[in-house]
Amino acid sequence: MAQRVEPASSLDDFPTPPWATRALVEYVLDKPALASMSCLEPACGRGHMAVTLAECFGSVTSSDVFDYGFGEVADFLTTEYEDDSFDWAITNPPYILAEAFIQRALKIARRGVAMLTRTVFIESAGRYERLFKPNPPTVLAQFAERVTMLKGRFDRKKSTATAYAWIVWQRGRPGPRLTWIPPCRRLLERDGDYDQRTGTQ
Repeated sequence: MAQRVEPASSLDDFPTPPWATRALVEYVLDKPALASMSCLEPACGRGHMAVTLAECFGSVTSSDVFDYGFGEVADFLTTEYEDDSFDWAITNPPYILAEAFIQRALKIARRGVAMLTRTVFIESAGRYERLFKPNPPTVLAQFAERVTMLKGRFDRKKSTATAYAWIVWQRGRPGPRLTWIPPCRRLLERDGDYDQRTGTQ
C-alpha cells in the first residue's frame, strides 16, 4: 500500500481522482443549485478536479502556484481576491498549507468551502483552537472506501493506507455533522477520467 508522506518543500502534486470530486457533488452538496454558481479551484494542478467541477458548476476559475499547463499561475495565499468573490472554493490543498488555504477560502467564498484532506487533519489541539473552534465545519464527509492518490500520476491498480474526507463549510448552516460517502468509485468513475489531456497517463 502507498502512504502519502511528503517533505516540507514539496509541491504536493497528488492528482485527485475525478470520482472523488464527483462524490462531493453527489453525496454532500446541493447538486442542482450549483449550475448557477461560481467556483474557485486554487490548487488545480493538471486540472483533474477543475474539469470535474465544471460538469456541474456554472463557472470554474482555476489556478496553481506551479505551472502544470492548466489554469492560471498564482499563489492562492498571496494573490489578491475580494471577499465573497466566488460562491464556492473547492480544492485538494497542499497538506502543510491546508489550514492557511481554509482560512483564506472562508473569506473569499460567499456560500461554501470544501477541502479534500487526509482524515487525520481534524486532529491537533492547535488546529482545533485556531480553525475548528472558531469556524466549525458544517459537514465532515468521510470516504468509506480509500481514495488512492499518487505523486504526479494516476494508477487505477494501486491501493493506499491513507484515509481522506471532504471537510465542508456552508454559510448559514449549522454543524458539525458527520456523514459517510458510501463506496462509489465504480458508480462515479468514467471512461476517459485518467487519460484526459490535463492528466498524467
